[in-house]
Amino acid sequence: MPGVPLRVVSYNIHGLRDDRRALTGLIRELAPDVLVVQEAPRRFRWREKCAALAGQCGMVVAEGGLPSLGNLVLVSLRVNVHRTWCLRYPLTPGRHMRGAVFVEGSILGSGRFTVTGSHLATDPAERPAQAERWKSEISEISGQVIVAADFNEGPGGGAWRTVADGFVGNDRDILTYPSALPSRRLDGIFVSPDVEIESYEIIDSEKARRASDHLPVVTDLRLPSV
Repeated sequence: MPGVPLRVVSYNIHGLRDDRRALTGLIRELAPDVLVVQEAPRRFRWREKCAALAGQCGMVVAEGGLPSLGNLVLVSLRVNVHRTWCLRYPLTPGRHMRGAVFVEGSILGSGRFTVTGSHLATDPAERPAQAERWKSEISEISGQVIVAADFNEGPGGGAWRTVADGFVGNDRDILTYPSALPSRRLDGIFVSPDVEIESYEIIDSEKARRASDHLPVVTDLRLPSV
């Protein structure tokens, strides 16, 4: 089959407050090339905590943690990391400060691609501006783009639509939250039209329900060959 395979997982890990062994075991089973994390360590000893999480998952830290305010990208050794950066959204007084993480990488046989992740506000008054700021940054990227997030709203929301505009995702009603009894779709992955989506699923298992309050989103992609 033409193209270069890439497995991407997006996962809100609930600040590592649930069953850590279930979480890391599930991630190892899923074996992503790229793991986009929301609610990663961002405070005291955050570097050590992010590195420990990566090691327990059999991956390495590409970027994130405190600089991106809890967004984190881990990669497997298949991925070469070329450039990374972080974005912080304007702070609304009294609210939780948020941001986004960006990683430009490649794997053998592919051109460069950029993965970006974010966790938008719970406050519907804040989300639109955050989505617009994030989308503005994404629009400056050339080449293949992979976008992953906990939107804190479903596909009908304005922030979701802003970020998803011009990208390809999955239109099925796939519920991701809360993991114990999913009733809402808050999490999603989108790709630029030059990236092929081979499969897109939510992992709803006993282990996943113990690991976090969100279910992970898993997508198998094919990048254009070079």
